[in-house]
Amino acid sequence: MKKYKYIIILIVAVIIFASLSLYITDETEQVIVTRLGKPVGEPIIVPGVHFKVPFLDTPHYFDRRFLEWDGQRNQIPTKDKRFIWVDSYARWQIIDPLLFYKRLRDERGAHSRLDDIIDGETRNVIANNDLIEVVRSSNRTEEVTDTLISQETDPLAEIKIGRHKIAEKVLENARKRTNDLGIEILDFKFKRINYVKEVQEKVFERMITERKRIADKYRSEGEGEASRISGEKDRELQRIQSEAFKTAEVIKGKADAKATAIYTEAYNQSSQSRDFYEFTKTMETYKNTIDSNTKLILSTESEFYKFFKEK
Repeated sequence: MKKYKYIIILIVAVIIFASLSLYITDETEQVIVTRLGKPVGEPIIVPGVHFKVPFLDTPHYFDRRFLEWDGQRNQIPTKDKRFIWVDSYARWQIIDPLLFYKRLRDERGAHSRLDDIIDGETRNVIANNDLIEVVRSSNRTEEVTDTLISQETDPLAEIKIGRHKIAEKVLENARKRTNDLGIEILDFKFKRINYVKEVQEKVFERMITERKRIADKYRSEGEGEASRISGEKDRELQRIQSEAFKTAEVIKGKADAKATAIYTEAYNQSSQSRDFYEFTKTMETYKNTIDSNTKLILSTESEFYKFFKEK
């Protein structure tokens, strides 16, 4: 019985010793082991089970993955004295865990140091460039979107550097200051750029005035175009009516000429035909000129009285 008791005690001792002597790392971690506060050995970057001296060694775990730095929104003046809010972010990675531990200790210390480095370099680079260089990346006018900043900049102005180049400059300068920290800044981007509140109201007023001016211009152009179309319509209508009247008069003239030719031809065929024609036309004249209220005073020698006399 006593023998089993010793075995159990031995097993428990082994388990305790193993828990104090072994530690495990996975694929996302890298470890620095310190003995009495001082680093010992090389950084451990291979995942698996590793040995340490119980009670003396302490493992410090650091992330091997890409990490995110989200900066605070800062008020920065540009070279042309435009005060803007700049919100940015970056990605970084621990590339030398031993140096990282010596200089920064942990991620909290790294973020604090990155705040100083990246914010400072962002302020320096933006302060040396005009606003249009910060908000645009090329000289293509279609790139200017309908935002508060882009409305205030000249879409036809030529840029020399551009937003992408400025971000690259910030990244380049920040990397130089992190060489001895055991970290690498992988990427830097601007999240948002906007005017400070004191300037926004004036900008909004200018934007409203500009929009009204453009609207008035479009209305004026529309009214002018409407007047032009109406004038062309009236001229076209008059032209069509004139052409129609001309065509009608030509047709009537041709008809009258043809009728006259027929009358002349009939009149010239024989004396009897001429007499009949003369009689017929005279009767038509009587019908059109004489009614019950008409009084005529005619000479007996008048051609108009001839048929009355013969009757």
